[in-house]
Amino acid sequence: MYSLKSLSQSSTLPHTRVEEELHENAHIDYDRVAIQWNPSVAQLYEDALKYESGSVISSTGALVTASGLKTGRSPKDKRIVEESGSSDDIWWGPVNTKLPEHVFLINRERAVDYLNTRKRIYVFDGFAGWDPKYRIKVRVVSARAYHALFMRNMLIRPTPTELESYGSPDFTIYNAGAFPANRYTTGMTSTTSVAINFHMNEMVILGTEYAGEMKKGIFSVMHHHMPVKYNVLSLHSSANESPDPNKRDVSIFFGLSGTGKTTLSADPKRLLIGDDEHCWSDDGIFNIEGGCYAKCIGLSSEKEPEIFNAIRFGSVLENVVYDPHTREVNYDDSSVTENTRCAYPIEFIPNAKVPCISSGHPTNIILLTCDAYGVLPPVSKLSSSQAMYHFISGYTAKIAGTEEGVTEPEATFSACFGQPFLVLHPARYAKMLADKMEHHAADAWLVNTGWNGGAYGVGERIKLKYSRAIIDAIHSSELKNAEYENYGVFNLQIPKSCSGVPTEILNPKKTWKGSEDDFAKTRGKLAQQFIENFKKYQDRTVPEVIAAGPTLE
Repeated sequence: MYSLKSLSQSSTLPHTRVEEELHENAHIDYDRVAIQWNPSVAQLYEDALKYESGSVISSTGALVTASGLKTGRSPKDKRIVEESGSSDDIWWGPVNTKLPEHVFLINRERAVDYLNTRKRIYVFDGFAGWDPKYRIKVRVVSARAYHALFMRNMLIRPTPTELESYGSPDFTIYNAGAFPANRYTTGMTSTTSVAINFHMNEMVILGTEYAGEMKKGIFSVMHHHMPVKYNVLSLHSSANESPDPNKRDVSIFFGLSGTGKTTLSADPKRLLIGDDEHCWSDDGIFNIEGGCYAKCIGLSSEKEPEIFNAIRFGSVLENVVYDPHTREVNYDDSSVTENTRCAYPIEFIPNAKVPCISSGHPTNIILLTCDAYGVLPPVSKLSSSQAMYHFISGYTAKIAGTEEGVTEPEATFSACFGQPFLVLHPARYAKMLADKMEHHAADAWLVNTGWNGGAYGVGERIKLKYSRAIIDAIHSSELKNAEYENYGVFNLQIPKSCSGVPTEILNPKKTWKGSEDDFAKTRGKLAQQFIENFKKYQDRTVPEVIAAGPTLE
């Protein structure tokens, strides 16, 4: 077993410094607890199989594990410490709940006490951000091998040379997720607590073993540090670029779950920079993460070959159902959760660009939505103000559920297409995006991958081949030079033609299967929901952006 105490005790060695720092900063008792520092994938497999109930190896070699009672994030239990150094910047409210620092310290002590009861704990030192100018050093301290392997995949793995000179971390996560928070402690509302302290540069997790809390916690840290400290824009997006060294065009894709962000950015004709978290600096785009965290429900080799083939030795499969004899995973089985996931290093994707840094600045900003009302065009060209409006709105729609009486789509708005992870006010990120778009002459597009010809249940979903043809036409500059017409109420500019796409579906009014009055009412209803949602951002938004939204007489 690779234990720090079994190695040389020379104070000049990094592993010894890790022990000393953990003891000095958090009172981790390394005389009694075996600290596994940056262990290999093989060792993490061995420990997970030996010590963590329910862990097995899948038929393709991935580590199958379970996250316990929590199979998704707990946004209502996410809190940020209120302290003088960051409070004025933070967008306080339902997304970012205030936590007194003394309560954070109580939870921190509770987490450390739990970690000190373990026979072994895992420490992984990695980076967040591929650009060395802006990356931060992140240390993860956890009690489960599964958590260590997950973050080994999701963070950027240091080279041996980088590890030797790593030094002290910029941010530390103490994950004691198997141990509950005391719900009677001031500020606690349950036994789960996910708390970030920008003063101490620490995160403490109690009461949830869902690994995604660590990934998104670091994303929240970057959503604060990058804009505030470096004037670098952090984005919940995927990104790719042309492999042609003479073209050097980069595209950013925004979109909520189900809009096709991962599918459309995973283009075999282009290089993948990353699938979820990026930053836009003065030098271009860089990925925050060293891996991907893909949804697995309904996964198949035909639909998502890149993801399917990435599930092999070194990957982590969460909460999936498998055949106990063959260890083959049933990706269609949602009996544990709909939120089945796989975490794997980005180099497992064949066309990934490593290092994950763009060759230039974005030329296209693509905002994806899945409109289940069937009234948004498949593609629209946006002005700068419209791009800010739709970026802040972050719209998509859920289809009608199976619950009795629910027969209509449900509009969903998530600011900046990632509201749960924002730390600053959405208008601040939107202004940075607009400034960068203007400075680098980037075009913006609203692409609807949802319904056409009517709402869900009447119309039909836009074929994936049409959405891909639209993206290809954006990349080839065909749509940049196309002839446009105005689409009323939403005041969008829609092309009159696009290669590979039937002309009639480009304007939803022309394919609507109901009456003109029904179409007008449905479009007006969605427009009104946009208007109502945007009211909460108007006090921090310039008039030009407010005016860029839909208008109703």
